[in-house]
Amino acid sequence: MIKLFTLKQQKKDGEQKGSGGQQKKASAAQLRIQKDISELNLPKTCATDFPDPDDLLNFKLIISPDEGFYRDGRFVFNFRVGSNYPHEPPKVKCGTQVYHPNIDLEGNVCLNILREDWNPVLTINSIVYGLQFLFLEPNPEDPLNKEAADVLQTNRRQFEYNVKKAMRGGYVGETYFECCLLK
Repeated sequence: MIKLFTLKQQKKDGEQKGSGGQQKKASAAQLRIQKDISELNLPKTCATDFPDPDDLLNFKLIISPDEGFYRDGRFVFNFRVGSNYPHEPPKVKCGTQVYHPNIDLEGNVCLNILREDWNPVLTINSIVYGLQFLFLEPNPEDPLNKEAADVLQTNRRQFEYNVKKAMRGGYVGETYFECCLLK
């Protein structure tokens, strides 16, 4: 019994010495994102980048599809995880301008699990797979870029042409797209 008391006292003393205003307690969001990132199972077409290794709440996801309309492209998504995570989804924006029915020209992403279907049991891994799926199967039924969605629904060949043109760097309609090809 005395040993237990001694251990508790030593732990308490150690915490007091170490808490000279320097050691901040991790928030629930930080703890959860740390867990999510440690369990991240990225497909071979995805990679993460942490510009500040000490800040896990702000990072980039790079998706480089190897099939579909967007094959050989490189698309960067910026993740900003708020203090209410996992009760609120992270803010995700596409930093690469892309001709896509579910991503507007400002980089906003239309993915149900980032909005109404978010649930605290979902993880960063869920979002990664959701974003990757958007490149494999663009959804014209729930568009942010209505023009791209209309072309996909009415003229699939023209849509494919527009995607390739945008990815090579060029104008689609009035909008200029920077090259985002890997090769």
